[in-house]
Amino acid sequence: MSATALTSGPTPHKGDPPAGLPPGSAPPTPPRSSSPLHPPHAHKPGILPAIQSLITIIVVAVFIVTFTVQPFRIPSGSMEPTLLVGDFLLVDKQITAESSDSVLPSPGIHRGDVIVFYYPIDPSLHLVKRVVGIPGDHIRLRGGHVLVNGLRLEEPYAIYRPSGPDNFRDNFPRLQNADPAIDSRWWIRMRKLIDNGELIVPAGDYFVLGDNRNDSEDSRYWGFVPRESIVGRPLLIYFSLRQQDSSYTLPRRDGITLEAPGQQSAILRFGRWDRLFRVVR
Repeated sequence: MSATALTSGPTPHKGDPPAGLPPGSAPPTPPRSSSPLHPPHAHKPGILPAIQSLITIIVVAVFIVTFTVQPFRIPSGSMEPTLLVGDFLLVDKQITAESSDSVLPSPGIHRGDVIVFYYPIDPSLHLVKRVVGIPGDHIRLRGGHVLVNGLRLEEPYAIYRPSGPDNFRDNFPRLQNADPAIDSRWWIRMRKLIDNGELIVPAGDYFVLGDNRNDSEDSRYWGFVPRESIVGRPLLIYFSLRQQDSSYTLPRRDGITLEAPGQQSAILRFGRWDRLFRVVR
């Protein structure tokens, strides 16, 4: 007896239809596979997503400038050496926001803060000074130094450059004579707020001075800064542009050299690189 071969079924002949199809039926066409030489059509992004991204960036930028920080440039030397002509500042605008309207907790305004505000004489201009008197304080200057409520204010940030004598500037408030630079409206108002030789800061107002004490037009000459005129408080210096005619020269740090003597490049010379990202205090 011969052995029987085990198979899965009869072997189809050439031309026969596949198993399961009726005779005469055409076999199904196999799906065409993608070839590297013929990639499928790639989807190209349209102009609408680009416009949406641009609008998002603009909205975020407007939000930041309106509610949090804003850039400003220092135009004068009244705040030297804290701030120099050509310094660019990022200003925190949250200190003026009411607690219910503030995005972040408001730190408030304190004696010693540097603030940016609208110039009371010309609100189209911004000024930057330091707060030395808050509402309720009794202010006077003797020999150029500030006394608050009878006590001398410690001011390590203030400088007193050599200058001619000026009783109105150095012994404020002084009613015997008016400085030619004083605003007439402030001269009239100031006389009503002096008690026992001290100027009383009203509610909602702040008395400000420049750190460059002998070369600063400030509250001595044009009056108080209303709270609603305060824009914010400088956070840091994000860039500093060197001024060719600047009267203030930064002290050179020992052991730090950016270039060979006499060969300073123009790229390094136009900026004060050691002031970048310096926190304002």
